[in-house]
Amino acid sequence: MVKRLATSPHDPLGITDSACKNQLIVVNVQYGSFNPYIPIRSTTIGDELLSDSFPYKEIENGVLWEVEGKWVTLGAVDVDIGANPSAEGEEDEGVDDQAVKVVDIVDTFRLQEQPPFDKKQFVAYIKKYIKLLTPKLEGDEQEVFKKNIEGATKFLLGKLKDLQFFVGESMHEDGTLVFAYYKDGATNPTFLYFGHGLKEVKC
Repeated sequence: MVKRLATSPHDPLGITDSACKNQLIVVNVQYGSFNPYIPIRSTTIGDELLSDSFPYKEIENGVLWEVEGKWVTLGAVDVDIGANPSAEGEEDEGVDDQAVKVVDIVDTFRLQEQPPFDKKQFVAYIKKYIKLLTPKLEGDEQEVFKKNIEGATKFLLGKLKDLQFFVGESMHEDGTLVFAYYKDGATNPTFLYFGHGLKEVKC
């Protein structure tokens, strides 16, 4: 569930030769920075869940990261470069360019939506996740997590009915949950991550 920006109507491939006219070109729509980015993966499993291309804000004393998602539109683009389609004796069959709306974060990191949790299921998950994650944290990071995870859990419980639940591409049962919801009046979703459950992977 994401929307994407359509490609520019200008000539993205630099095709100016008249010999190329009358051709149909399918252009992949991409978004985001073209610069190499730093992937951010789940500490418990290793699924890529975010990157430094998406800025985040720390809330709940850093236990949660808040990231703004955006609806974008994906689809093939029919680039009209002129000329008569019948010049070579063939009819233009066209391209299926039906637009698909997706959420950039979901699409980029191939997040898999899960059924909603009730309070009992959510608390059970949090308890399991604390046991999995805590041994992987060190020193002050572990202390901050243990001290503030209760407050972060209460924050999430207060929004439980509004949350969408996602896991990484592997869909591993020990993976980190990613949450999404819509703030009042918002048309784009806000995502919530457990900050201590993420790690940057620098090449």
